[in-house]
Amino acid sequence: MNTPQHSHFAEDVLKGLTTKEKHVSSKYFYDDNGSRIFMQIMQMPEYYPTACEFEILSQQSGNIFDTINFTTKFNIVEFGSGDGIKTRQLLKAFMDKKAQFTYIPIDISQEANDALQQNMKTALPNLDIQPRTGDYFEVLNELSAGTLPNLFLFLGGNIGNYKKDEAIDLLERFNADMKKGDMLLMGMDLKKNPRIIQLAYDDPHGITRSFNMNLLQRMSRELEADILSDQFDFYSNYNPKNGEVNSYLVSLKKQSFYSKVLDTTFHLEKDELIWTELSRKYSFEEINALAEATGFTVKNNFLDCRHYYTDSLWVK
Repeated sequence: MNTPQHSHFAEDVLKGLTTKEKHVSSKYFYDDNGSRIFMQIMQMPEYYPTACEFEILSQQSGNIFDTINFTTKFNIVEFGSGDGIKTRQLLKAFMDKKAQFTYIPIDISQEANDALQQNMKTALPNLDIQPRTGDYFEVLNELSAGTLPNLFLFLGGNIGNYKKDEAIDLLERFNADMKKGDMLLMGMDLKKNPRIIQLAYDDPHGITRSFNMNLLQRMSRELEADILSDQFDFYSNYNPKNGEVNSYLVSLKKQSFYSKVLDTTFHLEKDELIWTELSRKYSFEEINALAEATGFTVKNNFLDCRHYYTDSLWVK
């Protein structure tokens, strides 16, 4: 492996494409082109999660603040804040209620944090914002030593990308670094008519297909691999019984490709699958069970008008 900046991606592709059940992590969707395609996905009428959460945070942030009922100054700590457009609705509503808080967005990208800080300062000039760049748990550990109560945000339905045991592990780790009375507001997509979910993840415009196929283009470019994208297709399936959307790249023929960076030839059978993403949907019973299993209590579920999605407020 001759280029250190590719090491995580390269290592994960090597591991994922040499196992029996091939996979590449969905976190690698988001190179520059992938991020642009995801912006298109979020604007599709079929892709409801973004609009649902925006509606909740635009219309119910005042209720969220009243439910939290912190009586002293507090921190709002966001895991993976992204562009912050949805969060801005919550922060503005809290500021309108004269809440005294510090907003602490955590992201592994310094560039993302710099852009977020600039955008927030433009929209909310009086916001006390203190971004932290790094690992969630390093920052969490520092905050747990402080005396102020914390509201943690884990928005965007991101918990749905974790397998059940991984979700439990992550939430237990969050809980371990939280103080008694701290709260977690978590975006969670709800089980609903399977056709609505299927269309959101396998849209008629082919945008989600492009999003997945871009992963092959990234591998070709960064790992110097001779992949022929037209020898692959995209497949996504929602199982209403277990609430899982699973997405795959499908090899259309028996084929091999070589990566110079990895100095490895990868082999695929005809119709072999490369798993790319899990997106889990929850029932209210499953939300309660997940909270209980990880040391939390569900305080309230804030829903959009169609009841497609919840921002679920948990207390330690």
